[in-house]
Amino acid sequence: MPEHLNQTLNSDMLLAGGILLAAYVLIFSEVIHRTHAAVIGAAVMTMAGLYSGFYTQEEALMAIDANTLLLLCGMMMMVSMLKKTGGFEYLAIRIAKLSSRPQILLINLGLAVSLISMLIDNVTTVIIFAPLTVLICRMLVINPMPFLVAEAMLSNIGGIATLVGDPPNIMIGSAAGIDFNSFLFHMGPPVVVIWCLTTALILFTFRRELAQTIEYTGNVNLDESRAIKDHRSLFIVLAGLVVIVVLFFIHHHLHLYPSFVTFIGLALTVAFVQPDPEELLNDVEWPVLVFFAGLFVIVGGVKHSGLLGLIGYELAAVAQDPEKLLIACLLLMWAAALLSAIVDNIPFAVTMIPIVLSLEQRGVNITPMWWALALGVGLGGNGSHIGATANIICVAESERCDIPGARITPGLWIRRGAPVMLVGLVTTSVLFTVFFEFFAG
Repeated sequence: MPEHLNQTLNSDMLLAGGILLAAYVLIFSEVIHRTHAAVIGAAVMTMAGLYSGFYTQEEALMAIDANTLLLLCGMMMMVSMLKKTGGFEYLAIRIAKLSSRPQILLINLGLAVSLISMLIDNVTTVIIFAPLTVLICRMLVINPMPFLVAEAMLSNIGGIATLVGDPPNIMIGSAAGIDFNSFLFHMGPPVVVIWCLTTALILFTFRRELAQTIEYTGNVNLDESRAIKDHRSLFIVLAGLVVIVVLFFIHHHLHLYPSFVTFIGLALTVAFVQPDPEELLNDVEWPVLVFFAGLFVIVGGVKHSGLLGLIGYELAAVAQDPEKLLIACLLLMWAAALLSAIVDNIPFAVTMIPIVLSLEQRGVNITPMWWALALGVGLGGNGSHIGATANIICVAESERCDIPGARITPGLWIRRGAPVMLVGLVTTSVLFTVFFEFFAG
């Protein structure tokens, strides 16, 4: 158990929790823009921490996950250069031609983002597919909203399956010494089951939006070969993306951050394409990046107050009884999911990892707890529009879209996302209970 961890609720925890709650009320109610709410919340949290002594300016700056922000920024610039080549239009026409009905299109896009999220992180996948989806829907004269929501949710689920699919997985694998194959072996089977159920639930939930319209014929009379505007730049950008993807697989062996890997590919690409710097930077979603920076500071304050650690300690205490190990794993999974729906899953994973490791010294079999933690933080991201980075990317894309009904509101996401999260958690809990020996081995 970390020495700094408070094991009882105190005034600092209540203050930090209250500020977090107030910030989230502003974010979910949309009284002001979520970026403004995050900035205000970050400033108030830091000031309160300074006054009460649980949070310093240095700790607030350190709480900002520069690795995540720079990865997002770098991939946004890569996507910007790819857009200008006509590559998106080419891929959009190809996918549209394979989708005779909206339901088939949703399954095709969902399967694509899930599989790619297993190879590269789900955030990168959605950054590429969100604008592509809007383009396809504009071409087919249909509402992109259900497709964007589905892509975010299914990319979150797909990312659970592998070591590189989601940032918490990388941290868990590093702390527990779990390799890529072992992660896929244990997480792959439940992810397949959850993916199928989630896809069926999404199709049912959005059945009205996906009902075939008069405008939708399923026929796309366009020649994709004419969509490419700049073959040379397309080849260079794709080569840069290949460099990034390859390095994503081996970056932990090279001791490179994913963000630095992204900027290696970006540097090589801009060296040959030489895009206009102002145009390139104008395509970066700065409000999204500032929102996440503010959110990191807010959650950092909650963490340093000891509140997250207290929750983790209470959960881990149950696991000290071998007969209650399954119960502890299920509690950890559900708590991780519910917290990940309202706060970023990375701070919770960072807090729980040393707590779980400390239990090993007490003779507890912590193997199943790693899988429970990975499943919980992955599934919980679907619970709200800010539960996962991929969600925010899709929400931002819907806000830029001028197609009627395309905007994804917090209320809409909770109504559609919360059932998906709960079904996933119930299904996973059943699988975890029935096959507990498999996860505990």
